[in-house]
Amino acid sequence: MRPPAAKPASPATRALEVVPPSGPTAWLTTFTAGAMTFLCVFALALSLASGRLANRWSEALARTSTIRLSAPVEQVQIQTDAILAALATTPGIASYRLIDDAEMRALLEPWFGPGLPVETLPIPRLIEVVEADPPYDAEGLKQRLAAEAPGAILDDHTRWRRPLAEAASRIRLLGALSIVLIGAAMAAMITLAARAALATNAEVIRVLRLVGAKDSYIARAFVRRFTLRTLAGAAVGAAAGLLGVAALPAADAAGGFLTGLGFSGTGWLLPFALPPVAAMVAFLATRRAAFQKLRELT
Repeated sequence: MRPPAAKPASPATRALEVVPPSGPTAWLTTFTAGAMTFLCVFALALSLASGRLANRWSEALARTSTIRLSAPVEQVQIQTDAILAALATTPGIASYRLIDDAEMRALLEPWFGPGLPVETLPIPRLIEVVEADPPYDAEGLKQRLAAEAPGAILDDHTRWRRPLAEAASRIRLLGALSIVLIGAAMAAMITLAARAALATNAEVIRVLRLVGAKDSYIARAFVRRFTLRTLAGAAVGAAAGLLGVAALPAADAAGGFLTGLGFSGTGWLLPFALPPVAAMVAFLATRRAAFQKLRELT
């Protein structure tokens, strides 16, 4: 009894056999895709986290204001009472509070160290104001404070919010630019690897042409092989990047400096889109390089 005939290989499988499965171009393509995708994950994470942090700071400052009081010692308490009375009768203010010496000492401790004698230093008295919805009339409050407490200055944090908003947009722009540059570098490296592979297999290509293989068949073989290598390398790079982002120190361990660094919510799904994008970049770059090199070998 004859054994069943082996199933003939598909055209795609036969095309893949044209390209050597190993060699310098193989590991170079896989390594480049993995490294570039790893960097892309970090660029994406830093961009999203920095922009999110700037937005959070901007939103926190948007609904708060600070009244700074600098006055002679004998006038400090009088003007403080005048400020608190003015705030109590101003519509559009949700709450306000006087920052005491203990809190002031805690705010200054990172710069001046513990045990700072706040009560003996000429430090302005601060009052935090939280606006309601609708907010208070800032210009009207400034005029009233100027009349009732001449040493008071209202800071509505406008000068702080604007730079933070600009920083958020610029960070996102730089992140997007970094990702584009990483993609361009990956495309350039894969193009060089594909051209090198085609040049190395010039004799094989000539033999294939002699037996009737068309350039589209030969190009498809190289495109498929390099696309699959790129997809595999990018998948490993994305996984390594996700592990690296997940291993970043928490806010407590970093002293608050790395608060919110990394992805958040559905943002963790974004790196999974990078391997298909990398494969598409490899497909387009290899296809263009293959047809150009085949024309040169004619």
